[in-house]
Amino acid sequence: MEKNTSWKRVGGWYKGLVGGKGHYYHQKIIMPGVLRIIKSGKVADLGCGTGILGRYLKDNVYLGVDLAKNLIEEAKRLDGNPKHKYIIGDITKKLEIGSDFNWVAVILSLQNVKRPFGVVENAKRLLAKNGKLLIVINHPAFRIPKHADWITRDNKQFRVVDGYMSHLEIPIDSSPFDQKNNQTSWSYHYPLSAYSEMLEDNGFLIEKIEEWVSDKVSTGGAAKMENQSRREIPMFMMLVACQR
Repeated sequence: MEKNTSWKRVGGWYKGLVGGKGHYYHQKIIMPGVLRIIKSGKVADLGCGTGILGRYLKDNVYLGVDLAKNLIEEAKRLDGNPKHKYIIGDITKKLEIGSDFNWVAVILSLQNVKRPFGVVENAKRLLAKNGKLLIVINHPAFRIPKHADWITRDNKQFRVVDGYMSHLEIPIDSSPFDQKNNQTSWSYHYPLSAYSEMLEDNGFLIEKIEEWVSDKVSTGGAAKMENQSRREIPMFMMLVACQR
């Protein structure tokens, strides 16, 4: 039997993790970066979760789509904007929600679906002429769950990665030290070349890539080393793709 890869089962854990405005990196890194790019236009948010992006896009016509009913219910509860709508839908399968969006955004959700190609296909169908696709993912070269870590040698920190070129299906535990209440979701890793291929196969050209680092600052004896590592090793990658 095929396992259930939906985030519906971990919806409660996820709501607690991100809160109303998103977690720290949503607030400090991701949303400021996205809002520099998406300034106007009609937006479809695929894998919207609790609608964090929607609550930052107060002036945009916005549609959030997610398969998890409990997350959509939370999004509706938190967002009373009359320009905004939330629906339950599988973003990996054909969505019949129009084709007049100026932007399709996929924020930290493409890495959580088993068929990312289907999401990119939907983006192609949903976009109006000259519309663009914006994707934010954990940086695939440096942040592979359970396959990337820090090591320290000679007073320097190094990022060690394995399995980069592999297509990986990685279990993520919501409560790894509490097996009674633990729920498992799934994360999927692909190398950057796989994302490029998905986009090219659907008629997209990569217009922009940005790599976003953490803004946190360490104190104490290891601060210089740790802060240097943060400046050099990005946490997130943002891609903007336009239609050929």
